[in-house]
Formats: sequence, structure tokens, C-alpha cells
Amino acid sequence: MTTFLFENPIFLEHHTPEGHPERSDRIRALNLALEHERFSPLVREKAPQANEDFVLLAHPESHLRAVMSEIPEEGINQVEADTYASPASLQAALTGIGGAIAAVDAVFSGKADNAFVAARPPGHHAEREKAMGFCFFNNAAIAARHAQKAHGAERIAIVDWDVHHGNGTQDIFEDDPSVLFCSTHQMPLYPGTGAKDETGAGNIVNAPLSANDGSDHFREAFKSRVLPRVAEFKPDLIVISAGFDAHHRDPLAQINLVADDFDWATGKLMDLSEKSANNRVVSLLEGGYDLQGLAESAATHIYRLMRG
Repeated sequence: MTTFLFENPIFLEHHTPEGHPERSDRIRALNLALEHERFSPLVREKAPQANEDFVLLAHPESHLRAVMSEIPEEGINQVEADTYASPASLQAALTGIGGAIAAVDAVFSGKADNAFVAARPPGHHAEREKAMGFCFFNNAAIAARHAQKAHGAERIAIVDWDVHHGNGTQDIFEDDPSVLFCSTHQMPLYPGTGAKDETGAGNIVNAPLSANDGSDHFREAFKSRVLPRVAEFKPDLIVISAGFDAHHRDPLAQINLVADDFDWATGKLMDLSEKSANNRVVSLLEGGYDLQGLAESAATHIYRLMRG
């Protein structure tokens, strides 16, 4: 397998207040883990900054302008309850989009089999017209729309295993049967969405978990609800909203997974991508707030992408 990693120093320049869980050290911790020699075959690319027009693939111009208006000239501005902006935040967010776009282009051109985008701020809580949950723009949704528009992909599956429900992705695609959205997440927990009966146009699959469910329940939800629907859908591309905050060390939730669970889930999705999508998988970093848990889990996930 040829795996691309998209990264950029600008992701360190999106600043949040002292003590905020979504911080620059998340990227630093992952970078340290990726220094291991087993990652030497990884093709590391600098994520480009996307043109603002790419935001409009998933959001109206009014949302773009609203986010732009919140970027301070100095210091840190509170955009929403737990979402903050600093002077470089717009550039970082646009570069996260640029990495997602470049990853889609890489897998459809055949340069890469799969790709991981190590970006922040994350994206899956960003609704069509609302920034929230640390997120400004929905990278996964924009990646899916770009695959459809630029590469003629007919069916995109977005699988979100972040411990928090991807309400933004669901909001954007709930009326669009060309995109399948599947989510495992803890309930009750922020943002309060993601019940089983939220099914959209038949294209939304929520598999909520309870606090302390652990590995067995997570894998069972994946095997019984997520994987069969993805297999049936036969996607041309699988996009993973790869949050690692379901790890047992994470301070924001209580699902208690271990790194091997992410390895297992990655392998299962790669098996399905081989059958319908010519191995095309694009994985985007979402949550994960314990530095050790994030580094171990994301590194395990990336190494599985590399190994096939």
C-alpha cells in the first residue's frame, strides 16, 4: 500500500486558551510517534491551503463570512461555547480543507492507495451553517463533495468513529442518498444528537454506545450496523472521520477503547474499500485529547493504512 500523510506546520498555529483540550500539542504528540522507523515508507506531503471557494462545497457563503468575521487580529476570540479562533485559525482551517482535497486527489489519481490528513482544527461538528465543537468547516463533507464534483464519484461512505457524534456531517448529508454517513459514538454526550432513529433519507446509520461499553460493544456495533451498510452501499470512496477520543485514556468520554480497536476497524474498512473503491480511503483527524492515547491510536491507524 502507498499511504500519503498530509501535514503542515500551520496546524500548530491555531491557538486555543490554556487548558483547552483541542491544542497544538496533539499534533506534536502524533509527530513524535511517527518518528519511528516503521513509518519511513510513509509519503509525507505538505498540505496546501485551499481556496475559500472549496468551503462552499458544503457550506453557504454566509457561513464562510461569519467564520472570517470571528478571526481576531491578535489574541484569542471565543466563537461559540467551546470554539475559539486565533489570528492563524482561518489559514489552518483552510489548510485542513486543502489537505482533505489533496488526499482525495491522490487516491483518485492512483498516486496513493489511501491517505491520512493530520490537521486541526477538526471538522465533523461543523454544521452547514454553524461552527461548533472546536470545528469551523466540515472537512469530511467537503472531501466527499470534491470527490463527487472533481472525480465523478457516485457514492461516498463517511464513517465516523469519534466518540462524539458527527452532527455536522449528518446535518449536511441527511437528505442526500449519494452519501452514506455511519457513526459510532457515546450517548448521552455532546452534542446530543445521533440516536438510532435519526436515519435521514435512509442514508444515516447511527450506532450509539453507552459509557463504559468498551471494545466488545464497539466492535459489535461496527459488525452489526456499520460494516453491513457500507458493504451494501458499495462506495467509490470511504472517508473516515478518525477521532481517537474513544480511547480509554481520553478525558472527555468513557468508551474505553484501546489502540488495537482502531487497527481492527481500519482493517475492516480497508477490506470493504478493496471490494468497491479500488482501496481508496481518506482518513481525517478529528478528536483525541489525551496525548498518549491519541499518539498510540493514530499511529496504529496510520500503520494499518500502510500495511493494508
